[in-house]
Amino acid sequence: MGERAMEHLPDQPAGPDRGTPADRPADLGKRPERKAEEAKPALRVSDRERDVALGVLAAALAEGRLDPQEHAERTEAALRARTAADLAVLTADLPAPRPGREELARGRRASRLAEWRRWASVAVILTAIWGVNGIRDGELHFYWPVTVLGIWGAVLVARSIRRGEDED
Repeated sequence: MGERAMEHLPDQPAGPDRGTPADRPADLGKRPERKAEEAKPALRVSDRERDVALGVLAAALAEGRLDPQEHAERTEAALRARTAADLAVLTADLPAPRPGREELARGRRASRLAEWRRWASVAVILTAIWGVNGIRDGELHFYWPVTVLGIWGAVLVARSIRRGEDED
């Protein structure tokens, strides 16, 4: 028999991981135990992430959650931070800052635009149905979508006016 055939005989260990337990080293086959933090290197932070953390610290100072000395200490630590874990420690005990006026106004504006987009989409669909029926019958009938669209549009205008008063 050739050497290759001899490798597979049951009484001959083919490598360090075969054979009886006495033939193997004690630590062979065991995986080294590592914690998750050691398995992956810590992610380094960017200037933008530091700026976000500094914004949270500034908001906490403005709300009275931090005194000026603690704010200064945390700000210095945030500027020296190299990893995401370093930054997370600095803001872990602080609540998320409340959205500002601009963010709230932007959200309301987006909501209003979404309502008008839905209205316009329904207007297109209803007008298409009206048009197809008119073409099929060979004559244009009363524009019935005006009833639905008019009422819905009036409600949207009233909401916009009312929300405008609420913002003042």
